[in-house]
Amino acid sequence: MKQKNSMTRRDFLRYSALSGSAALLVACAPAAPAADTGEAAPAAAAEEAPAAEMSGPKQGGTMTWVGHQEVAGLSPAFMGPTVHWVMIINIQNPLVTVDEFNEQELVLAKSIDVAADGLTYTFHLHEGVLFHDGSELTAEDVAYTYNYYRNPDNGAPIVGRFTGIGSVEAPDKYTVQVNMDAVNAASLTSWATVPIVHSAYHAEVGEETYSTSPIGTGPYKLREWRPAEFTELEAFDDHFRGRPNIDVLREDIVPEPSVRMIALQTGEADSAVWPLLVEDSIFLEADPGYVNFRTLANSIKHFPLNNSIPQLAEKEVRQALMYALDRQRIIDELWNGAAQVSHSNLTPASPYHHTGLKQYDFDPQEAMALLDGAGWAAGGDGIRAKGDQSLSFTITTITGDQARRPIAELAQLMFADVGVDVQLEEAPVATILQGMREGTMDASLYNWTYGSAVEPDPFSTLHSTGGNNFAQFNNARVDQLIEEGLQVVAYEEREPYYHEIQEIFVEEQPVLNLQFDEWMNVFNARIKGLPEGPKNSSMYQQAYKWWIEE
Repeated sequence: MKQKNSMTRRDFLRYSALSGSAALLVACAPAAPAADTGEAAPAAAAEEAPAAEMSGPKQGGTMTWVGHQEVAGLSPAFMGPTVHWVMIINIQNPLVTVDEFNEQELVLAKSIDVAADGLTYTFHLHEGVLFHDGSELTAEDVAYTYNYYRNPDNGAPIVGRFTGIGSVEAPDKYTVQVNMDAVNAASLTSWATVPIVHSAYHAEVGEETYSTSPIGTGPYKLREWRPAEFTELEAFDDHFRGRPNIDVLREDIVPEPSVRMIALQTGEADSAVWPLLVEDSIFLEADPGYVNFRTLANSIKHFPLNNSIPQLAEKEVRQALMYALDRQRIIDELWNGAAQVSHSNLTPASPYHHTGLKQYDFDPQEAMALLDGAGWAAGGDGIRAKGDQSLSFTITTITGDQARRPIAELAQLMFADVGVDVQLEEAPVATILQGMREGTMDASLYNWTYGSAVEPDPFSTLHSTGGNNFAQFNNARVDQLIEEGLQVVAYEEREPYYHEIQEIFVEEQPVLNLQFDEWMNVFNARIKGLPEGPKNSSMYQQAYKWWIEE
């Protein structure tokens, strides 16, 4: 099969998948970003030049974005959280990406050949693409990137993206051949979307140093990085798609949504890559000085639970916690109604979304009956216990997260009503992600993607070896379904695998899935060249096309 610069949605579903932008702490996601979506993509991308912008692009100026958490690193390994991804993807290009219309876009690859059996991918690279240090991108850089990040010994959380790859070769300077040991239907938007690093430089300085001072082929190059304060990029004059219109791209870290709102209102910021409080986004939506995009998130707002600790190891406890949560009240009172209750790990926008799943309506009596049946008896202090183990755990929320912290506080009260003691703490997002991945933390609260509107594969989050298996979930049948589902290309044949995964997900409840948010990304109207009718929030990778018009 010969890939063109775009694919139909049918072909896209056959050969590709959107993975975790996104995540998304969504962090992540984007996506994917956080990242991190909507209904089926239109046949053609929306026009990007409304009549009011016909004066054309202008060069110059600084565009400032605001995010909610520190940017812990800038290598591909850190691409999960949205605030990381928007910087990483502007510094380092991938071979292909998924755009804001859920369509595949070729970037460093000018064409792709996929063997009929799905076991060989041949990428033909653009020639003359330069890294920020002036050296030319070659196939060796791609092979090095894939081989480094797919090696489990290197400990990258994105290792799960490379499932099925047997070897990566560079038969000539501008050709990359990826040989699969097994078909991976998610290939073109899982491992193929990983940004490419400067191989010689990365090998010289190592991953730790590279993540603080990356060299990519992206439209912007790093000027200064202060993880908890800001990341500032400057235009790369020799970018292969043309010099960006805007000279400086900056992301300020502002944990408090109220302060992000003030930054937008005062003109100190041009966009919030992580959404404001819903009521603030709606307020700005009515102001002609701003542009507000609404898209349904791929990511679930959820409580990831550490299934390996005794308090949370039994599915009956996790089910009881689901029944104890009044999720519609959370949406109505704390999210201004701008979300849908989640009944699955997959967004309703996904063609693989299963509509006949078990649901957990708010039912405290059922929650208490489940806990009674599992042997967790209420004590004199009202807190349940089994033997010498109290039914108590700690939810650690992101430091300064004013938007989601109230959800944890309300959930704490709801859990107390059924005899479950929950303590609340705060920590930086990097600490939380590490703690949940390593199983040293009880629970948290954030957004993340467990399959997207385009690709249902949840390997990273639900497979026992997944790099973002925050729940420490270990289910042999789910592992088998994930592995086998990746080896099936046709939608009709893949669907049963992901329907069964969803059925097990809602039965086991490894996490407490709350809602799919209506994602809102606000821009100052002085930013021109923005897309019309995007289907997800990954538009920030197109920033090199935008310009400023005062």
